[in-house]
Amino acid sequence: MTVDGGPWTTAEVVRLSGVTSRTLRHYDAIGLLVPAGNAPGGQRVYGAAELLRLQEILVLRELGVPLAAVAEALRSTADRAAALREHHDRLLTERDRLDRLARTVAATLDALEEGSTMSADDLYAGFDHRQYEQEARERWGDPAVDRSTARWETMSEDQRRDHLAEGEALNRALADLMTAGVAPGDPATRDAVARHHRWVSLFWTPDAEAYRSLGSMYADDPRFAATYDAVAPGLAAYLRDAIDTHAAAVTGS
Repeated sequence: MTVDGGPWTTAEVVRLSGVTSRTLRHYDAIGLLVPAGNAPGGQRVYGAAELLRLQEILVLRELGVPLAAVAEALRSTADRAAALREHHDRLLTERDRLDRLARTVAATLDALEEGSTMSADDLYAGFDHRQYEQEARERWGDPAVDRSTARWETMSEDQRRDHLAEGEALNRALADLMTAGVAPGDPATRDAVARHHRWVSLFWTPDAEAYRSLGSMYADDPRFAATYDAVAPGLAAYLRDAIDTHAAAVTGS
């Protein structure tokens, strides 16, 4: 396979892929995506092989593969065509799931506007949280997930609503700090992150390492990143950096 054009500068790869230059530098630093070389002026350039590798990296990220596991996934598959076929099948499955959710939301809107009745089964058609629960158990362990679930189940509807509203308010406050140009390590940001830590700790009290891991997940998992970046573009990475800075200040490391 060939790709028209090339070699491509960092700016061109950013434009084509939507990946930031900072992310490309990070991928280079961890050995995930190394540029093909440098142009005469010293600017990094990428070839067709690097563009194809970046496409696969982005597909894996869209499928929810943690960044730490992407390199291993790429190493473990020598047959690129077979890997792409597998990714394609998973994307089709995810598309079908999202289509079911879209139909459920559309049906709910129709019922609300028409004043009609929906069955409880229809109201939750397409939702399946077992995947996310399993991921949480693998990442944080059964005791943490069990305590969090038990805490949620003991809360009243008003308490749950207040907790979610507090989380949304925290996200907006952090977004305001970010758009105002306040650094992740600024005292105002650290104060907001301390509030965020208390908010998380209502269900699970992470130590510094676990809290950093949580921050990384916010930025590295496309599902979480999309949620935060919907509040303000770049918020997921900003929150990750703020959590990392806060944890370092607390632990002195």
